[in-house]
Amino acid sequence: MKIAFLGPHASFTQLATAQLFPDEEILPQASILDCFSAVENGEVNKAVVPLENSIEGTVSMTLDYLYKTPSIKIEAEAVMPIAHHLMIHPENSVENIERIYSHPQALAQSFHFLDSHYKNIPKQDFSSTAAAAKYVSENKDLKIAAVANQFAANLHGLNIINRNIQDFEQNHTRFIVISKQQNKYDNSRLETLGEKSGMLVTLPEDHPGGLHQVLSVFAWRKMNLSKIESRTLKTGLGNYFFFINVEGPWQDVLHENALKELESIKANVDFLGNYKEFLLES
Repeated sequence: MKIAFLGPHASFTQLATAQLFPDEEILPQASILDCFSAVENGEVNKAVVPLENSIEGTVSMTLDYLYKTPSIKIEAEAVMPIAHHLMIHPENSVENIERIYSHPQALAQSFHFLDSHYKNIPKQDFSSTAAAAKYVSENKDLKIAAVANQFAANLHGLNIINRNIQDFEQNHTRFIVISKQQNKYDNSRLETLGEKSGMLVTLPEDHPGGLHQVLSVFAWRKMNLSKIESRTLKTGLGNYFFFINVEGPWQDVLHENALKELESIKANVDFLGNYKEFLLES
């Protein structure tokens, strides 16, 4: 089985993918769109992409492609603690650092540490944390450092000079496993955090109380919504779709009747699946 992931090698998404699919062939992709396209075109069986970070928020591109490719469903969610480290080439020293490279989110998540300890050293955005580590490894003559993960340091032979430099201990990223099947992924080797259903809902023609009408479908059934987030349809101001998570295992009568009621009030529903959420190691 072939599994695509948002690359490059040594990215946080690869770390997640390797834990979810330790015995499968995993293939890096250059972008989230490439991951979706690889699944949709049958080049791979599944893909792993980031959905949300506890500090930076939702990955809007992932939501947009879930909406644009209705053939793709969610098989699982996985939450992974994120640990950032500052690393240099083994032939360089911490005293000589003149520039620090990393992905913008990693720099933002380590802002206070870097500002306190390396205040006057310029920080520069890079395409990914893994690519920044690779660049440092290939340029030993440059006095540079990278913010990346342990896997990247090991892969590229870099020395970690500061560990766990993220500003918040509760820094986690949520990933999803996507495929064209409504299978339910399971893995007894991983801790299960819970179960949920995911759906994309487009409101009926705009009218007062439209969103309230949709939410009432779940409220009177006492179905707990763990997430509701709006994204623009890009068809004009005020036009949105909503990504909704309903907590709990699938119950045939309860869930099916809720979906039918949404359809009865002319809401468009793309049901993404009922799936488990797992905890990964950083």
